[in-house]
Amino acid sequence: MPKLKSETIFPTPEEDAAITAVAISDPDAVPLTDDEWKAARPSALIGRPKAEVTKERITIRLSRDVVTQFRATGEGWQTRIDAALRQFISEHPLSR
Repeated sequence: MPKLKSETIFPTPEEDAAITAVAISDPDAVPLTDDEWKAARPSALIGRPKAEVTKERITIRLSRDVVTQFRATGEGWQTRIDAALRQFISEHPLSR
C-alpha cells in the first residue's frame, strides 16, 4: 500500500459503517469480501503491449537544427528520425 500523506483524514467508525451500509444496499455496487479481495487479479495490463520487435535505447548526438526540424513535426518525431535513418540505409547499403 502506498504511503499516505500526513493530512489524510480517515472516516470515523460511525462514518465507515454508514458508507458500508449504503454500499451494501446498492445492488450494483456490492463490496467485495476480504477473501474476494485476496483472490482479485488485475483484469487488464497497464501500459502499452510489448512489441514483437523492440527498439534499442541509445544516446546519439545530432545537430541542433536536425533535432529542431524533427521536433517541429510534433509527436512521433523520434520515430520519424528512425524512418529517415532506415531510408538512408536502404538507399546507401553499407559495404563491408
